[in-house]
Order: sequence, then C-alpha cells, then structure tokens
Amino acid sequence: MKLLPSLLAGLKAICATFPDLRKGRGGNIAMADFGLSAFSMFFMQSASFLSFQRLLEKGQGRSNCQSLFGIEKIPSDNYIRDMLDEADPALLAPCFERLETLLAEPHMRQAFARLGGRTLVAWDGTEYFCSQKIGCPHCLTRQRSNGKTESYHSMLATTAVAPGHSKVVPLMPEFIAPQDGAEKQDCERNAVKRWFGKHHARLSPLRPVYLGDDLFACQPVAKMVTDNGGDFIFTAKESSHKALYDFIDGAEPNRHEEKVRKRKTRETFRYRWINAVPLRDGKDAMLVNWIGFEILDAKGRVKFATAWVTSLSVSKYNVAEIANAGRARWNFC
Repeated sequence: MKLLPSLLAGLKAICATFPDLRKGRGGNIAMADFGLSAFSMFFMQSASFLSFQRLLEKGQGRSNCQSLFGIEKIPSDNYIRDMLDEADPALLAPCFERLETLLAEPHMRQAFARLGGRTLVAWDGTEYFCSQKIGCPHCLTRQRSNGKTESYHSMLATTAVAPGHSKVVPLMPEFIAPQDGAEKQDCERNAVKRWFGKHHARLSPLRPVYLGDDLFACQPVAKMVTDNGGDFIFTAKESSHKALYDFIDGAEPNRHEEKVRKRKTRETFRYRWINAVPLRDGKDAMLVNWIGFEILDAKGRVKFATAWVTSLSVSKYNVAEIANAGRARWNFC
C-alpha cells in the first residue's frame, strides 16, 4: 500500500491532461476528478460506488473518494462518461510504463521473478461492451442465430503474473477494433502482433516469458516471440493441433510425478513432456517442447488435465516449475 499514494498521484497528473470538451468555459469539476472517479469505481469493484460515496459525503462531510483517491468533487456517472469518452487511452501509457519500471526494482523482482529471474507476461482477450441496439465506428460485429447483428468492444489484456502470488500487475492493453485500411475484421492474433511491436523491446530487460491460451499457440506468434529473444508457454489443445498430437501419439514421452497434500487429501501431479516436436504440419514447422499435465485424486482419477507448448527446454528438474508458470495465467483470466 506504500506505493498506492505515489501511483495515484501519477494517475491524477495524467488525468489532468485529458481533453476538456467544455470549450473554455471550464466547470467546477477538474478533469482529474473525472478520471479518478472512474478509476475509483473499478478499484473498489462496485458499480454503485460513486452513489454510495455521495451519500457518505452528504451524511459525514467527507467520502472515501476524497480520502483514498484525492477527488475534490464527485461527478455524476453520466457526466463521467461524457467527459472521458473522447480521451485517447494512449494518454494513460505513462502510468503503465511506471508499472514496468517498478517490476524491474529489487523488491518487485523478488515477488514476481520466476524461472530463473524471468517475468511472466500473460495475454488474454476480454470483451467489455456488447449490444444489439447501439454501436460505434470502433465496434466489432457478429451475427447471432436470431439474425440480429451484435456490436461489441474487446481488447487484449496484458498482465504480469506469478504463481503463488495473489496480486497481478496490469500492463498496457491493445484494443481489438477495426483497423484503417484492413479488409478483414480485427482479431486477438492481430492485436497481439501490434502489442508486441509496441512494447516487447521496452520489456526485454525483464526477460519476459509470454503466457497465452490455445489461440496464440500458432507458428506466426510463437516465432515472433522467439525471433525477438522472448520465450512462451501457450496452451495447446489437441482439437486445434492435429499434426502436433499425431507426432506425440507416436513417441514415448518423459514422465514425472509428484505427491501433493491439499488440506486433508493427497493429489498426484503427473507430468509428461517431449522436446522438439513440430508445432504444425510442413517442412518449415517450428519445433517446440510439449508438456502434458494432470491432477489425480487419491483414487487415481483424473480431476484436471491440460497441455502446453513452450520454447523453454524441459527436463524433470524444471517441468513442474514451467507447468506452474503456465497455470499462473489463470490468476487474471
């Protein structure tokens, strides 16, 4: 919590630079208060937070918005939307870059570094708006079975995570939206390529290992990461990687098991892995390392199973750590 006042001060300074659409007449609410009010609602994870704070302010003369976030005057929900809709999300980039700097500091490295001092950076798409009635030029669209067109907004969220750590550190996202000059609708894979081009070089001192779901376990994304000095751990489903699993079916994997006590019960963590398997069909297929992971209950029944492909070399000495890193993506999904 010692960092929070400093981070909030930085956010307040950035919000103060947001464009003011009141055309010179200003108002009795500062632009910084609009940005901090929106942030406070997400910080407290309450859709009615601002209404509740206005009641506190009226009854007790001061609200948590003022004491926690330094908000001088609390605007209405509609006023916040009207004033922030025109603000470019890129204006918030300095806030995220500050978090990247913090990740490189010793106390944060101790908390988040894994796999020999690497930082785990998780990618995942998320949808944050959907409607069959309203839309905008930035909306993606899809056809529903009832024949209606649905408009929605989504983005590629990027987060620093660590197994055994309940906190995550958000990094700059990339919005999935119609791109100028593009004939096809935008998608997560295109978004991750744009994000990588903008941010990977700046993150390279953290030696990132990228985590992602099955969508990213394809040769263009995997090769993009390794060609630029990064590594990856991506979920790999059998249904979407036929050539990979055909190869695995004809090979004998390495095996390792660990007994784990969970409260009053015992579980078995079973690992299988094969190094240097083709990610796809074809002579130019990239070679990756495959890990299969299962959790068995005390009676030997499989409770959970998943698998990954990774650019990291796998052995019995690190397979559990790599699998644990792959599972860390679920901290924020």
